[in-house]
Amino acid sequence: MTAADDSAPATAHILTGYRPEDGFMAVELDPPPAEYVWHDEHAEQRERRYGPGAGYHQWLAVDARGGAVWFGDIDWRAPREDLGRRLPGLPRRTLGDGAVPAPGVMVQLLGHLTHDERRGCSWRFFTAEELHALALRVLPAVQRLVDSIHRIGPEGELEWSAEAATAWDDIEEATTHTVTSSGELLWPRPHTTPTPAWRVEVGAFLAVNPDLCDPSWGLATDAELDAYADYRPESGYGGVPGRLCRAADRRIEDGFTFYGHRAALYAYRAQACGDRTPTDARTWLETTEAGRGTWEAAKPLGATLADVPDCLLAALAEGFQSAAHEEGLVLTGLDAHLRRLRAEERSAVDRQLVREAEHVERLENTLKDLRAARNRTVTRILAWSDGRSDGEIARLVSLPDDYVSEWRARLTDGRTTGTPTP
Repeated sequence: MTAADDSAPATAHILTGYRPEDGFMAVELDPPPAEYVWHDEHAEQRERRYGPGAGYHQWLAVDARGGAVWFGDIDWRAPREDLGRRLPGLPRRTLGDGAVPAPGVMVQLLGHLTHDERRGCSWRFFTAEELHALALRVLPAVQRLVDSIHRIGPEGELEWSAEAATAWDDIEEATTHTVTSSGELLWPRPHTTPTPAWRVEVGAFLAVNPDLCDPSWGLATDAELDAYADYRPESGYGGVPGRLCRAADRRIEDGFTFYGHRAALYAYRAQACGDRTPTDARTWLETTEAGRGTWEAAKPLGATLADVPDCLLAALAEGFQSAAHEEGLVLTGLDAHLRRLRAEERSAVDRQLVREAEHVERLENTLKDLRAARNRTVTRILAWSDGRSDGEIARLVSLPDDYVSEWRARLTDGRTTGTPTP
């Protein structure tokens, strides 16, 4: 189990208010009257085969994080489509074998219908005392569940383990009742089922296939590990084993179910980091005094990251990592963070170049228009032939004398030959 360091051991227990010594003050069971619960297998219309009370459910809730167990029921008069919103948590059957959504409460819906040849279909609803007795019976399995479920990261996010899934199977079996011919209520004998071989921990899979492990996991961020574990192909195995075997062109035999994808990656990183704490590089560099100081000290003189080549970027990363090691930390996602910063700065330089090019183009167009206007004015003055020398006109237009002289010659030649002036 990959547990958060500060997580306290959880003990399976029945919540206060759901015990006889509390007077069942938190329990408000409201089963339907018998006349609303029936089954007519000969009814032509499907909606008339079962009475409206046949959709009534009692449930057992389990907090997989803290071990609390409690019970209750739903309003049998409410639409069946609203069942999920009337439960304190999600039924196990609606969850996959991966993450358990916060706050980690799962519900086991209790069956009420029994059938035998003599009595036909009959419904058996349970009293608060019977539900309490049932809750007591499943406490060992609940304890096994909370002890074995994976707890990932500083928040202790829950993820199914192979043993936890097996413990829940024991809970399901323990809550499946039978009724004797005399009407006596019977529950299965609680037992602890060994984890079957077809349920495989991803950590165990990696241990026997070390060549498939990616060393980059050792410095990956939480988000990168989560994204790596979240592999969902259209067919075949998903998660970490599926991704690895596809990349290595290997095939996993059918019939296995894998558990603890994220937990295995986090455990690999923890082992790679040793006694140092994995810490997000961006967070450390931007929000901690040590990180900001290290950044300022390492900032390239007279340059930005945009001007830093790969070799110097690697040297920067090595320096940051060494500084973090002195703090008892390992920076995750450091290389990607520095490359992302450099890419952002280079993108800013690209945008600057675009703006400068646009400005130059505007200036060049303006200069072109001004030059054309100037040329028209010079041509006009030269056409006057008012006795001013080329030097005088050249000084007005800030051009060399020879340039104006050539201009006058072209203008005069054009008049003589009748050809237009260029």
